[in-house]
Amino acid sequence: MPELPDVTVYRERLEQLLVGDVLDQLRLRSAFVLRSVAPAPAVLEGATLRTVERLGKRLVFGFDRDLFAVLHLMIAGRLQWYPGERKLAGGIEVAALLFGRGTLVLTEAGSKKRASLHLVEGRAGLAGFDRGGLEVESATPEQFATRLRSENRTLKRALCDPTLFSGIGNAYSDEILHRARLSPVTLTSRLDDAQVARLRQAICAVFAEWTQRLRAEAAGGWPKKVTAFRDGMAVHGRYRQPCPVCGSPVQRVRYADSECNYCVTCQCEGRLLADRGLSQLLRKDWPKTLAELEERRRPGGDGG
Repeated sequence: MPELPDVTVYRERLEQLLVGDVLDQLRLRSAFVLRSVAPAPAVLEGATLRTVERLGKRLVFGFDRDLFAVLHLMIAGRLQWYPGERKLAGGIEVAALLFGRGTLVLTEAGSKKRASLHLVEGRAGLAGFDRGGLEVESATPEQFATRLRSENRTLKRALCDPTLFSGIGNAYSDEILHRARLSPVTLTSRLDDAQVARLRQAICAVFAEWTQRLRAEAAGGWPKKVTAFRDGMAVHGRYRQPCPVCGSPVQRVRYADSECNYCVTCQCEGRLLADRGLSQLLRKDWPKTLAELEERRRPGGDGG
């Protein structure tokens, strides 16, 4: 799912390309992507785009006549830009916004169609899309600490909760926790003030660094490689590859539709986190340390 750095770069480029341009037509190949019934898409035709904003992980297109289009890319949604008019092709192209300067196409790969477009009238209509997550980069240290400790969650779950924090998802939460040298399963109630400060600094640093990297990658053009798995990440998507800090192999915990990647040495004092499936299967035979795990992986070890 595109997170704050990706959505920020999308927003900046859309603002540069399209603010002041007129929307000629909204085309839908899949009616499922449009999740609202009023106003009708035809109402936007002929409206001028005035603003492009980020609301959490959503993009908000603000048109004159106080009309807004709210786009959530979810896991597989991506945006492509084409100069001039372009007809919607088959396959993954599900919607298109035709402007005078070009066509913005929404694509969505995979069978689970989760990307959504809502059309609303007035600023009041946007309130329902604001999950209330704190914008960490603009919040004070006190505001961050208060929000973090407002609920007793594991750090991984707290960071990914859009009602607590804005723009953080599965990929960058891994990178943030590695940068902060904190275990993803540590409870928020157990963090001392120094750890809370370190976590806030890690969020700001990771977001600033990756936003700048993605800007440079786009190089004034269109951000075409929007992905959760990027070269240069420390732990996310790097299972069993060496941690760039200590060299230990990166580990992971799998969930139903996501995974958590972490460094045993840098974040967990050498102790493996329990994988729900494997640890329940192996029970007392589940390895507790990285050394035990590596021993089992050697030829002739208990793990084959």
